[in-house]
Amino acid sequence: MTKEPNFNTKSVHSGEKPDPHTGATATPIYSTVAYEFESTEQAANRFSLRSPGQVYSRITNPTFEAFEEKMTELENGVAAAATSSGQAATTLSLLTITDSGDNIVASTELYGGTITLLDQTFQNKFGINVKFVEPKPKKISEAINQNTKAVFTETIGNPKLNVLDIQEVAKASHQKNVPLIVDNTFATPYLCNPIDYGADIVTHSSTKWISGHGTVMGGVIVDSGNFEWKKGNYPSITKEDPTYRGGINFYEEFKELAYIKKLKNRYLRDIGATMSPHNAYELIQSLQSLPLRVKKHSQNAQKVAQHLQNHSKVNWVNYPGLKTHKTHDLAQKYFENGYGGVIGFGIKGGEKAGKQFVENLELFKHLANVGDAKSLAIHPWSTTHSQLTPEQKRAGGVTEDYIRLSIGIENQEDILKDINQSLKEV
Repeated sequence: MTKEPNFNTKSVHSGEKPDPHTGATATPIYSTVAYEFESTEQAANRFSLRSPGQVYSRITNPTFEAFEEKMTELENGVAAAATSSGQAATTLSLLTITDSGDNIVASTELYGGTITLLDQTFQNKFGINVKFVEPKPKKISEAINQNTKAVFTETIGNPKLNVLDIQEVAKASHQKNVPLIVDNTFATPYLCNPIDYGADIVTHSSTKWISGHGTVMGGVIVDSGNFEWKKGNYPSITKEDPTYRGGINFYEEFKELAYIKKLKNRYLRDIGATMSPHNAYELIQSLQSLPLRVKKHSQNAQKVAQHLQNHSKVNWVNYPGLKTHKTHDLAQKYFENGYGGVIGFGIKGGEKAGKQFVENLELFKHLANVGDAKSLAIHPWSTTHSQLTPEQKRAGGVTEDYIRLSIGIENQEDILKDINQSLKEV
């Protein structure tokens, strides 16, 4: 094809090639730990990164490489690394370019687990400081100093569901020679491609909409290949790494692929947060239907948000697709095909009413996940963000009355019927 294929076409075909031995058109599950070498010379060259090829499935495997290739094309990047979970993707995306004494500027509007990872584990275990700021270009620019190695944000902030001004935040980061890393889990590449607007690296918890069925754990990191590592202070990329050949310069050797090559061959290798080939196989299948599912999630969520907006037992509704949402203009600028499948709303009666609402639901499942084909509900104050202090919760938009709904792909009327009956009992 001479013209770039449509997203729907790429989601089906990218990264998938007929098996060279059997002609099978579905990517096989390569359930193997290691690979036989043709010679000692070939083995030595692969171990030293002088030539490409399979060595050990902690680093590379043909099945999750097919998933990586598909995600690279869907996010308009140059290379990707699959991981065992979204948290692993976040961790490795940052550890690859940070050292003890460095700092990260992070949004206050992040998933609670990410805040804990950065606030406690990175700072207390790794000695990497984190500055949490409102995800506005001016605030981010002011927080960056000579030791800042990354800006970390989410496309749709969890839980306020505020849409990031990607272009302006990218400009603020690049003016200080710092890369912008964007967690694109809530938007998916079907709604938004942050790399097209200046983001340098994109991460996903592929456990969510990419999987789409609540059955597979995984994560992925996609690099744009655009960040100029030489301009900033990134010795982990631009200086020699002593763990290969007595000293290999990833930047000089791999150019635009340096970041992903370093991440996989050093930090994925060392930490071992590797995706299972079985999970990669399922994620490849799920990506084929991603456009159909996310479109339906978004359509259903739009209808539910509009309904809740007019309900007498609801204080407020957060959904980027509503004209009343404070970042609706940004959502219109950056999103195509819809505004996502997550809604936040405040229920009259506070924490007690919120818990009662969740327990009254019949169709919705009460569990800690989003992006499932099934509709899900949870009370974040007492669950997903419970590890945070009350001040941290409120700063991130988690209040006692807050209910998070992940809207599934069921019939719209059935979803609304369940919400109505539960609200009636509160």
